[in-house]
Amino acid sequence: MNCRVVVEAAVPVYDVETPDEAVRIAISKTGELLNPDLNYVEINMGERSCPHCGEGLDPAFIAADESLVALELEMTVYNVEREEHASRIARKEIGQRLENIPLTVLEVEVIEDDDEGDADSETETDSGDDVSEADESDDDEVLPEFEDLIE
Repeated sequence: MNCRVVVEAAVPVYDVETPDEAVRIAISKTGELLNPDLNYVEINMGERSCPHCGEGLDPAFIAADESLVALELEMTVYNVEREEHASRIARKEIGQRLENIPLTVLEVEVIEDDDEGDADSETETDSGDDVSEADESDDDEVLPEFEDLIE
């Protein structure tokens, strides 16, 4: 089973004046911490809302030129036993790179590949014959050049 896991991170940012600046710096800082090891993790702005009225708020809270930015980190975890297993793997992988940044799992979605894979394999089979014939003609041209290089 494969799962898509969304984790919320509270990233601290210092010396900022506007929420937009804080979000840009937080995304950049998080990207630097995750790359190159976890370059497959997508970084998005988090969604916050007022607990009383439900109105949408900026993902960054600024006080005294310091900010706490809510980011959503999304990754796909492959070959897991259940959703809880996927969330633990995602928290561990991301948490190792983002030290001292609190993480909360927001969503775990099971990715169904079986139904799509059957449909894709049928279309690939139909178009695969055309591609294989083209590859065979290209192979005739490529192989002599390779043999010439060896000699």
